[in-house]
Amino acid sequence: MAAVENRTRSEWQELDRDHYLHPFTDHKDLGKKKSRIITRADGVYIYDADGNKILDGMSGLWCVNTGYGRDELVTAIEKQLRELPYYNSFFQCAHPPSIELSRMLVEVTQPQFNRVFFTGSGSESIDTIIRMVRQYWQLLGQPNRQTIIARVNAYHGSTVGGASLGGMKPMHGQGGTPLAGIEHIAQPYWFGSDRKLSPEEFGLQTARELDKKIRQLGAGKVAAFVAEPIQGAGGVIIPPDSYWPEIQKICDEHGILLVTDEVICGFGRLGSWFGADHFKVKPDLMTFAKGVTSGYLPLGGVMVGDRVGDVLIDKGGEFFHGYTYSGHPACCAAAIATLHILKREKLVERVRDDIGPYLQKKWHGLAEHPLVGETRMVGLIGALELVKNKDPVTKFGSDRGVGTICRDFLVNNGLVMRAVGDTIVVAPPFVLTHAEADELIEKAWKCLDLTMAAIKK
Repeated sequence: MAAVENRTRSEWQELDRDHYLHPFTDHKDLGKKKSRIITRADGVYIYDADGNKILDGMSGLWCVNTGYGRDELVTAIEKQLRELPYYNSFFQCAHPPSIELSRMLVEVTQPQFNRVFFTGSGSESIDTIIRMVRQYWQLLGQPNRQTIIARVNAYHGSTVGGASLGGMKPMHGQGGTPLAGIEHIAQPYWFGSDRKLSPEEFGLQTARELDKKIRQLGAGKVAAFVAEPIQGAGGVIIPPDSYWPEIQKICDEHGILLVTDEVICGFGRLGSWFGADHFKVKPDLMTFAKGVTSGYLPLGGVMVGDRVGDVLIDKGGEFFHGYTYSGHPACCAAAIATLHILKREKLVERVRDDIGPYLQKKWHGLAEHPLVGETRMVGLIGALELVKNKDPVTKFGSDRGVGTICRDFLVNNGLVMRAVGDTIVVAPPFVLTHAEADELIEKAWKCLDLTMAAIKK
């Protein structure tokens, strides 16, 4: 018997409308439009129920880095499911896949990381660090260090802890968030500023918001600063080069923990193994998920630096925290196979030296379009800003929905990119070819033209 029935597109859409609640969705609106039903995928393309071939410029949801249709991943998962489909990591038990993956993760991370705590997602990883950093200071006899500082417009997941730490106001309007002990400072969004400062000056000024906040709260009350190396869901906010060195300096001066949320940036997206490597900072903790399995199965985790790990082990006793699926054997097998692919095919280096620079050059060419106010890209993650006027820069009103108009043209013309307000973001798989990059840019330009024509009406 087939796992999934053979139905028509309309039948799937009706069932979807009646039964499936989607994430981050206005379901009344969706019920009118009906879902696009994705049925299969291969390489960098997805296919819908009508047979349309669509270039996936978002790697699923920032995660299918090695591309679709990887038999090696499927085989590794199937083999593990037949040998040991599941066992927990509680009760002083372990299994080979979780142990082997732990070793491999230590190899590709910075020297201070020798331990990993597995979760099922990036959101669970963030919840873990909230508890872990507070427990760390409790064990050191500094229980007042409870406050964790993050950034406005940051995305750190959608659990209560993740939504609290994230700085997205619409999420804070629902579900009793943010939790107590969470503070937010400005994001390093130069294009979104008045641009009176140079990017370097702006980066320093924005980083020093952290110092001001710590002094305002009192350093003896601050546990950690948590940030994405590049804010992904917030609109691919790439900080000026001056930003991260100043953040590191401030954390060191005040003795607070530095946490990089690597859920999007980790495992090669920036052309380095992790965002911390790209920006040359030394975090005490790193969260990860998404690309660790190339999205084939859900897995997340926290890389725990020795500064924290040694205290948890030597002074901690039992850490009352964990998940049923921590270190799930099949998910770990998927991650092991993914890491082998990234290494064997040198995909991280390819993002840095080949397809990254190639797409960046083409992407920056979109700045010539009259609708584009700025383009930016690092590795294979980028954004373009849709503007009403270029000089002086004038943005559209938020009620115009220009980004959504452009996004819809894109997907209807065979290209998935994401709209964050009037910012269009891209993060294609690492296996994107030069010809496919050309196709991406050609379709993007066409849809910018269609968007401009639509808004003129």
